[in-house]
Amino acid sequence: MNQNKPPLIVLTGPTAVGKTHLSVELAKRIGGEIISADSMQVYRGMDIGSAKVTPEEMQGVPHHLIDEFEPWEEFHVVKFQQYAARYIQEIQARGCIPILVGGTGFYIQAVLYGIDFTEHGSDSSYREALETLAKEQDPLVLHDMLREVDPESADAIHANNVKRVIRALEFYHETGAKISAHNAKEREKESPYNFAYFVLNDDRAALYDRIDRRVDKMMEAGLLDEVRRLRDEGCTRDMVSMQGLGYKEMLDYLDGKYPLDEAVRVLKRDTRHFAKRQLTWFRRERDVIWLDKSDFDHDEERILEQMQALLRNKGILSA
Repeated sequence: MNQNKPPLIVLTGPTAVGKTHLSVELAKRIGGEIISADSMQVYRGMDIGSAKVTPEEMQGVPHHLIDEFEPWEEFHVVKFQQYAARYIQEIQARGCIPILVGGTGFYIQAVLYGIDFTEHGSDSSYREALETLAKEQDPLVLHDMLREVDPESADAIHANNVKRVIRALEFYHETGAKISAHNAKEREKESPYNFAYFVLNDDRAALYDRIDRRVDKMMEAGLLDEVRRLRDEGCTRDMVSMQGLGYKEMLDYLDGKYPLDEAVRVLKRDTRHFAKRQLTWFRRERDVIWLDKSDFDHDEERILEQMQALLRNKGILSA
């Protein structure tokens, strides 16, 4: 029955694990096109800090949802759903296989199961009151409020992600129900796709070493100059785009919060913490196929062969 559904491949995993190169090699072999599931690579001019795939790295493979929005434009999960669904249809119409690639698990889940994020109310006064509270006091105040009514959401949403904290509080205010329970019910939906959900992973020491080296390369490539340029163009730290890893730390340095070597240390530490949270998210997901690089002796050819064999078993690739 699944084989009557349109095919979709997901390749995700923690930051810096090596998704970009593996996804391009897979796409070349199976006639795939890539849709980025990265909440930062969608922004133009934010190249170094987002570790954006370069034209050379693409190797001629079409990529979508890269460089589609300005840093000051609003981009969120609902827009991602809409754009991704359109690209999936277009790719399939060309007789190609869509490959959703990136580390934003919430975005992947939203597409895979068609989660409903419909607004329940039109009264903006409560939202505005919460936004004012966050500005005048501290975002942690809102997070504490959320923990009181929906501890599961508080565990899942970082205190600095003010928009998602407010949305969860709004949902409770409007419906009397927890958004965590709503989302859990939505996740039980059957996917409209015949999908394979791959999670690429590596042992912790190797992953953390890759993260540290990536940050060093970003600094050498001009991350500080990129953030300085964005600030000069009018980008501020309250924009969602500028709250991404790499950007907020460099802004802290530029604002005199701490010296550059401390900003780099914080960036490495926070990126490692982010990778850990990503892995926690993926472990909670259902129907995932784990690909641990150490199980393949870090041989990408063997990983690709295993992926293709599994895709044939699922009927996504012809035998």
